[in-house]
Amino acid sequence: MDHDSLRLIEHEIALLVRLTTAHSPRLGSLDRSEYLLLSELDKHSPLAINELAEKLKLNLSTASRQVTTLETKKFIQRFPDPQNGRISLVQITLEGQDILHKVQKARYAVYAEILHDWSNEELKILEANLTRLNQDFKRWRK
Repeated sequence: MDHDSLRLIEHEIALLVRLTTAHSPRLGSLDRSEYLLLSELDKHSPLAINELAEKLKLNLSTASRQVTTLETKKFIQRFPDPQNGRISLVQITLEGQDILHKVQKARYAVYAEILHDWSNEELKILEANLTRLNQDFKRWRK
């Protein structure tokens, strides 16, 4: 394995995280954790909190805190699982979908502006490599 490449990749990912964090106010009114949680629920509602935690690689207490915050904002709702009343399910509300879709639209516009001179082939390669990297991170140290 090429250690110079690994060093550069690590640095570029750290820089990417920093740059996207620095520009996050331009990307909408949700913070990163709210955005990811609502995105997951938009695709897979309803989910038990432990399932949500697993999908996002969060510990259960962190996921519970984030769920409580989003519930307070009326972006999600919690209700008992009809199959097992001891388990709470959460689902995105219409208000949650509305704010998520507004933030997604703003984020897409920013990425369209940043990536405007990339070819479709370059975009597909980036998409494939980012997807693979995220999947590998999710599988790492299970």
